Amino acid sequence: MDINHEYAAHQSALMRADGAASAEQRQRQFAAASRIAARISAFQHDLGAAASCAWSAAHLAAARQSGAPII
Repeated sequence: MDINHEYAAHQSALMRADGAASAEQRQRQFAAASRIAARISAFQHDLGAAASCAWSAAHLAAARQSGAPII
């Protein structure tokens, strides 16, 4: 996994959510950010990185904002 690419994709999804023209677009971007955060968390967790807890929290927060199911 290219972790820097994932960080950038997560940030981009959050910025797109912030600038969304509709609630539906905003929800889609938060859902995308949530999926990316889950991948980052899993990757870091597999490495034993303490930062994985922060990405788990980011995943949960984005999922709550989007209304998407939390996986």
